This record gives sequence, structure tokens and C-alpha cells, in this order.
Amino acid sequence: MEIEFDTVARWTTDAVAELGPDHAIPAACRGSASPAGLDRLCRDLRPGMRLGDVGGGTGGPAAYAREQAGVVPVVVDPMPGACRAAARMFGMDAVVGGGERVPLATGSLDACWCLGVLCTLDDNDKARLVRELRRVLAPGGPLGLLVFTADEPRPAGAPDGNRFPTLGRVRELLTDHGFVVDDEVAPDDLPPAPPSWRERADRVDDLLARRHGDDPRFAEAEEQSGRLGALMSDGVVRGHLLRAR
Repeated sequence: MEIEFDTVARWTTDAVAELGPDHAIPAACRGSASPAGLDRLCRDLRPGMRLGDVGGGTGGPAAYAREQAGVVPVVVDPMPGACRAAARMFGMDAVVGGGERVPLATGSLDACWCLGVLCTLDDNDKARLVRELRRVLAPGGPLGLLVFTADEPRPAGAPDGNRFPTLGRVRELLTDHGFVVDDEVAPDDLPPAPPSWRERADRVDDLLARRHGDDPRFAEAEEQSGRLGALMSDGVVRGHLLRAR
């Protein structure tokens, strides 16, 4: 994951600088959510709200929320390269920090997102993350989650660093920390990204492959991403988009 969210993040920033700023959000949302999924999460947002994206990577979803809903976003991510990419591509606040202790004040967020993060943590850290999300949210604040689940933590072929929870465990963690889920949908049941979005993301991918295809770090990042894609295609790993309070 260090390669994907540090080295590849830097490469992606350089590619966007060459291709144009309209490529930034599609490139920085890869693996996190589609426009339809993000639109669903944006229903809870209003202009001026302080949105924290914990584990927000290079800032694509947070930038989308700023563009569509007028929020004031801050990205929190453990990888310095991802934070630098979010600041460079989108000019937004980005803070280096992990989910076990989110470096934000108690109750300082009006809304919070955490997309594709739970499956990267061990069991104890999953609980710590949900506890921290509750801490930084103002009372009644909405939480948007994208979670990847499986029947066992490490199914055959799982990417390095992933430990998948069951959906029941996710619901249990939310309930235990005072959240109530009010909306849940499978990302595959939502409309696909529009062609213009996919085309811009593909241009960034093509440029990265041309520039770095011979670099073993690029090959490793692609291999890890391919593992997750294969497990999802086979139905072993399943995605869930949840909104809770």
C-alpha cells in the first residue's frame, strides 16, 4: 500500500499536471467510489460543512464533494505522498495521520467519509478507527463508508495488507459506537461512471503505464489492484456503500 499511496500518488500528480486539471478527480477517485456513489454520499452535505475524509488518499472524493456540495474538506491519510498529492492537485488541507488516532479535534467535523479503509486494518484497529470517527464527528453528523467485505479475513489471492471484515461485523462495529445506518447499497447496483469520467481516468492510467511500466513498483501496484479486482469479479469480496449517523 505504501507504493500505491505514496509512489504512485506522486506519479499520478505528475500525470495530471501534464494532461490537465479536469483529469484530477477521476484519477484520484480510482478504487474509492464512482460518481453515482459519491452523489449518494453527498446527499447529507450542505455548503460550508466541514467534511473530513479519513484515509482519503490523494483527495479525489473530497474534491468531488467540494465541487458538488460546497463543503470545506480536509483529507487525513497515513501516507505523506498521498497528502502531498491532495494538496498539489486540489489545494486542500491534508494531514498525515492514521485511523487509530485521527489528528483532528473532537467534534470538529460536520460530516465524515471513510472509503475503502476498514479492510486495510487488523481487527483491533478497525474498532479504533470507528471510535475515532465517532469522536471527530459533531453530534448527529453523517458518516459515509465504503467497505469491502468477505466471509473470511484473508481469502485466497487477497492483496497484501487486506483483512476483510464480514458485513455483520461492520454493522456491529457501527452499532457498538453509537451509529445508526440509514442507507446501504452495493456499488455494483449504482449507475456506472459516465464515459467522459472513464476516458479521463484511462488517459491517466495509459500515461502512467507508458512512463513507469518498466518500474517494478508500478508492476507491484498493478498486481495488488488486480488481485482485489479478481476477488470482486468472483463475488468473494463484496462492496457496500453505507450512510450512517
